[in-house]
Amino acid sequence: MCSVAVSNDAECVFNKEDHSGPNHAVKLGVFIDEALSFIDNHAIPLDYVAVSSGPGSYTGLRIGVSMAKGICYGRGVKLLSVPTLELLCVPVLLHHEEIEDNALIVPMLDARRMEVYAEVFDRALRPVRGIHSDIVDENTYKEYLDKGPVYFFGNGAAKCMKTINHPNAHLIEDIEPLAKNMYPLAAKHVAQEKFEDVAYFVPFYLKDFVAKKPKKLL
Repeated sequence: MCSVAVSNDAECVFNKEDHSGPNHAVKLGVFIDEALSFIDNHAIPLDYVAVSSGPGSYTGLRIGVSMAKGICYGRGVKLLSVPTLELLCVPVLLHHEEIEDNALIVPMLDARRMEVYAEVFDRALRPVRGIHSDIVDENTYKEYLDKGPVYFFGNGAAKCMKTINHPNAHLIEDIEPLAKNMYPLAAKHVAQEKFEDVAYFVPFYLKDFVAKKPKKLL
């Protein structure tokens, strides 16, 4: 996914998306130029830049973070990082009122075959289990499913549902990590003054996560 958005007074006022594949090197610079032109033409002050911090592919994150840092240097603004798995949760929490109060939500990023990168949250977006590289079988999330409803989403979720095969397991389709959904998490970081060092910030590359996994998971 390649996307750029501008938020002003908690409202998304500009949005560009490309769903055709890993085209960040081609599309992202164009989208950013259009976004900055929109800001300047509408006299909107640029206060912060938020960027997806992963986990994700090396190339996509490297390009995205490099672009974000360039804007921060050029415009003299602060950098915010938004974890990709948390970003996936935003449209689920905002637009799926059917989710029970006691439910858990599990964003998943596809890692090929039956492996996903996943995290478990409650409905308040509090981590219940941190980011794991899960090789999914019928027991992977059983401890959570036996206690109540669990909602799975993201581009790694659909392939897992037949394997998980539990009455409390639910799939939410068409959830993607999009810039237009970053505002609530970015605003939270601003309120907490949780800014990144523009010179030294490094995103969460999947290759780094794989290198740190226990040998039995390699």
